[in-house]
Amino acid sequence: MEFKDFNDIEKATKRGRREFARLGMGLLFVVCIMIYTALGVGVTGTQGIMLVVAAMIGGYMAMNIGANDVANNVGPAVGSHAITMTGAIIIAAIFEVMGALIAGGDVVSTIRGGIINPEAIADNNRFIWLMTSALLAGAIWLNFATAVGAPVSTTHSIVGAVLGAGVAAGGIDAANWNTMGGIAASWVISPVLGGLVAAGFLFWIKRAITYQADMVAAAQKTVPLLIALMAFAFSTYLILKGLNKVWKVDFWTACAIGAAIGAATWQLTAASIRRRAGQLGNDKASINSLFTVPLIFAAALLSFAHGANDVANAIGPLAAIADTVMHGAVSEKATIPLWIMLVGALGLALGLGLYGPKLIRTVGSEITELDQMRAFCIAMSAAVTVIVASQMGLPVSSTHIALGGVFGVGFLREFIKSNYSKMVEEIREHHLGEDREVVDAFLKRFTQASIQEKREMLDQLKTRTAQADLSKYERKQMRRVYRHELVKRSAVFRIAAAWIITVPASALMAAMIYYMIFGIVHA
Repeated sequence: MEFKDFNDIEKATKRGRREFARLGMGLLFVVCIMIYTALGVGVTGTQGIMLVVAAMIGGYMAMNIGANDVANNVGPAVGSHAITMTGAIIIAAIFEVMGALIAGGDVVSTIRGGIINPEAIADNNRFIWLMTSALLAGAIWLNFATAVGAPVSTTHSIVGAVLGAGVAAGGIDAANWNTMGGIAASWVISPVLGGLVAAGFLFWIKRAITYQADMVAAAQKTVPLLIALMAFAFSTYLILKGLNKVWKVDFWTACAIGAAIGAATWQLTAASIRRRAGQLGNDKASINSLFTVPLIFAAALLSFAHGANDVANAIGPLAAIADTVMHGAVSEKATIPLWIMLVGALGLALGLGLYGPKLIRTVGSEITELDQMRAFCIAMSAAVTVIVASQMGLPVSSTHIALGGVFGVGFLREFIKSNYSKMVEEIREHHLGEDREVVDAFLKRFTQASIQEKREMLDQLKTRTAQADLSKYERKQMRRVYRHELVKRSAVFRIAAAWIITVPASALMAAMIYYMIFGIVHA
C-alpha cells in the first residue's frame, strides 16, 4: 500500500470523525432534553411519556431549523465576504437565541396558523399524537432538505405536517383550506416580490453609483441614503415582528420610530463617508467596502427577528402538547413555558453551528456570485418585502423572499451583461473595416462613459454608413457567444422543486407517522 493510500484513508477517517462528533453533540442535546423533561417537568403516565418524546422531537426540529433556515439571514453576507463563516455563525447563534428568549411570543396558537379546527380533534390523546407526528415529519423533511442543499420554508414544513396529521386524525373537514390556499399563493408571491425588490435596489445602485464616472462622489450622495433606508426598514421590521412581545405598537408608530432612526443613521453615515472619501479609489471594490458594516448589522438583525418568529415552528406544537398534558384538554392558546423556549432557542443555535455551513454556502455562493452591494440588496429585500406584504395581508415566507432576492440580483446581472454585450456587438459591427486600435479606443471611451453619454455614442453610430454584412446564422452565433448565465440553473431548479413539494411531502409524511402511532397504540 502506497503512502498516498494512507493519506486518503486518513482524510476519509478525519471527515468521518467530524460527522460522528456532530451527530454525538446533537444526540447529547436530545438526551439532555429527555432527562430534564422526564425528571423536571413532573408528568407521569402515558401522556408524560408522550411529552418526553415530543420534547425530544421538538429539540430535533429546532436543530433542523437552525441548520436550514438561518442560512437565509447570513448566507449573502458570507458569500459577499463581508464576514467569515465562523463570524457569521457566532453572530447568528447569539442573536437567534436572544430573539427567541427576549421576543419570542409568549402565546402561540396550538393549531398552527389556523390549519386545523380544534373541534374536529376532541380526543386529547389524538391531539397529542397529531402534534407529535407533525413535529417529527417537519423535522425529517427539513433534515432531508438540508442534506440535499435545498433551503426550504420551515413554516411551510410544519404547516404541511400539521395539515397531514390533522386530516389523518379528524378527516378532510378538519382542515382550513382557505388558509392552505394562502400558503400556496405564497409560493409565487414571496420569491417574486423578493426578487423584484432586490433587483430594484441593485439597479438603483448601479445607475446612481457604479455607472457614474466619479463613483466616489456618487457614493457620498447615495450610500448614506441607502443605509438610512436600511435602518428605517430594519427598525420598523423589528418593532413590528421581533419585539411584539415586549413592546406592542401600531404600524404607523413603528414607521415613525423607524424614520427617526433612519434620519439619525443618514447623518452619521454621511459624515463617516465624507471622512473616508479621500482614501477610496474610483472602483467597485472601494464602493463595496462601504456596505460591509451595514451587512454585518443586517445579518444580526435578521437573525434576531428570525429567532423571535420562527422558533414557534419548533416549539409551537410542543407547547400545545405540554398544555394539553398539563390541563387535560385541547385549548385554542398555549402559553410557552421557559424550558420549552430554551429547547427552541438552544436547538436553533446548535443546529446552526453543527450543520448550518452547508446551506450558508448554498445561499451565499452556489446560486450566483455575490458582492457586498448585491448582498445588501438582498438584505433590504428581506426587510422591506415582509413589512409591505404583511400590511397588504399577503402571505409570504421569509425563506422564499431571501432566496427570491438572490435569484433577482442574479437574473438582473444576466440581463445587464447580455444587454451590454449586444451594445458592444453593435459597436463592432459599425466599425468593420477600421483598424483594431480605433475600435479598442472607442470601446474604452464607451466603457468609461456615463449612461447618457453611452446613449449618445450609440445614436451617433447609427448614423454611420458602416454596417456589418453578416448572415442570420452568424448573428445568432455572436449572440450565443455573448450570452451570460450568472445564475446556476441546477440550483434554481433544485430549490424550486423543494419549495413546491414541501407542504405535500411533509403532510404525507405526518399522516403516515400518525397512522403508525395510532396502530401501535391500538395494537
